[in-house]
Amino acid sequence: MARTIRDSLLQSREARGRLKPQGKPYYRLIEEGLHLGYRKPRGRRGKPAGAGAWVVRRYIGDEKYETHTIAEADDFSDANGTSILSFAQAQQRAREQVKAGPLTVQAAIEDYFAFLEAEGKPTTDTKARAKAFICPRLFDNEAKDPKLGDEKVDELTPDRLRRWHAELAKAAPRLRTRPGEKQKHRDMADGDDARRQRRSSANRVLTILKAALNRAWHDDKVASPAAWQKVKPFKAVDAARPHYLTVAEARRLVNATDPEYRPLVQAALQTGARYGELIRLTVADFRVVEQKRSSGARASVAMVHIGKSKSGNKRDIILTEEGAAFFKQLTAGRAGHELMLRHSNGAPFGTAHQIRPMTEACDRAKISPPISFHSLRHTWASHAVMNGVPLMIVARSLGHADTRMCEKHYAHLAPSYIADVIQESAPRFGFKPEPDRKVVPL
Repeated sequence: MARTIRDSLLQSREARGRLKPQGKPYYRLIEEGLHLGYRKPRGRRGKPAGAGAWVVRRYIGDEKYETHTIAEADDFSDANGTSILSFAQAQQRAREQVKAGPLTVQAAIEDYFAFLEAEGKPTTDTKARAKAFICPRLFDNEAKDPKLGDEKVDELTPDRLRRWHAELAKAAPRLRTRPGEKQKHRDMADGDDARRQRRSSANRVLTILKAALNRAWHDDKVASPAAWQKVKPFKAVDAARPHYLTVAEARRLVNATDPEYRPLVQAALQTGARYGELIRLTVADFRVVEQKRSSGARASVAMVHIGKSKSGNKRDIILTEEGAAFFKQLTAGRAGHELMLRHSNGAPFGTAHQIRPMTEACDRAKISPPISFHSLRHTWASHAVMNGVPLMIVARSLGHADTRMCEKHYAHLAPSYIADVIQESAPRFGFKPEPDRKVVPL
């Protein structure tokens, strides 16, 4: 086993905390031709800097080096041996990667997930798609079908990637299967909409692959991105307009939902938040604050704080009076650190605990076709738009960076309301048309 190098500047988080931020990493030679570096981040826009990153630099000959980031440093969190490494662990990882030889697709995917986790971004859905369709051996070395996982990134060709992309679009939809059992599939449906859905799913997986490979290229692990840049997604496969419930259907669904899951459904209808966001809420995330209105008067405003979202951004969702009353009742007399929504025995809701209760509630409420939990988010957004809420406000409440997604899914609901708002609220300047005696109305 190689000797662990000691370095007074990099060995401890306290020593690294005294280093000045700079663009170039602080490097330490750990063996001939191999350096381990620590990149000290700078804070942005007055915000404190986050954890630093471990960087490997390897000499490849002809006075050239290849450099890439391998993991987050244990500046603030304890090392876990995977996405967060100590100085000693980073040395071991650097040596292992050098011995591993050329970069494979699976290694690029693993590095990509380490990057996402270091950035604090959710990876559950992305990992599931990558494991199913790109590299089944991800986190499971016993998987028999490597797909693209074992292929060397530098040897990928546009033709190989196009064949893989086309095969994804022809594959039968997967069904949830118990670990260790043979993967189950749903019967292949015919028709244009079924074909569009399969191609849309294939495009999402292609996006994950490209993101991982682009990260590898950005970290100088790959010579050129040309192979995957030439592979284009299927066109005209955008998702159909999302289904949403009428107010009457929403009431039926709430009444038909099992009491243990009913607060989840009500919370989704009141906020438009995602399932994953709701099950992470604590009692302290609901609050009522005093705000100054445009009229100058102060008024109480109830809101729910989303601390961790799909995009990684935080946001506050303003509640109606009905929503405020619901969350006040839900959180009354409870400690701030408690999970706001949980099982009756106090256990947290899991990743897929909403699927079966939603299916059963739709059946009892005669909702046809049955909807998923995510459709409750569409229901909130659709009714907000139809009630005249501007798309920018809807987008902000949903956690979107801009209005593009709202325009794509909900703008068709708004035209008459846009006309009403403009006619009622657009500025007037007191212009009066002067009569023209030469013109006679017909």
